[in-house]
Amino acid sequence: MSVNLTLLLVMGVLYAVGIYLLLERSLTRVLLGLMLLANATNLLLLATGGYAGLAPIFNKDIPPTEYNDPLPQAFILTSIVISFAVTAFMLSLIYRSWLLSRADDIQVDREDLRVAKQALYDDEEDSEIPIEVSDFHENNQPAAKRETIPGIGPKRAVQLLSEPAVPHKKPRKDKA
Repeated sequence: MSVNLTLLLVMGVLYAVGIYLLLERSLTRVLLGLMLLANATNLLLLATGGYAGLAPIFNKDIPPTEYNDPLPQAFILTSIVISFAVTAFMLSLIYRSWLLSRADDIQVDREDLRVAKQALYDDEEDSEIPIEVSDFHENNQPAAKRETIPGIGPKRAVQLLSEPAVPHKKPRKDKA
């Protein structure tokens, strides 16, 4: 099987531009990026089909190697349908965003900025605690031999154990 170099170059450019557009803050550019990625994927599936051959209609006189493989064509049709659905969904999101804020750009979220600024490692939360921390289980093993849960520090475990359980309230019966 020989693959056309021009087809590969076009496919690579479509993937590169599509990924670049996906990283933009404009929803319209994100939509264009998704469409370019879908078309690049269609070209990739077309390239996997191999040489153009005869239609896959059975005839006794034609050897099986002369037929074209119908599976990549079916994948391309499926990809077209999926990309059409994603494009329609993105268009509805863009339209809704335009109606609500008259803006096409995704705004910076304050909570995302706060999370991005915090330290990645918290000594208290990233240390390990024993698996059995209930009041009904006595763990007499030394701390080094105990099974542990990563991600919950010992101070947090003590805090969780010391918090009183919230009793279930009975529903009030209103007198009508």
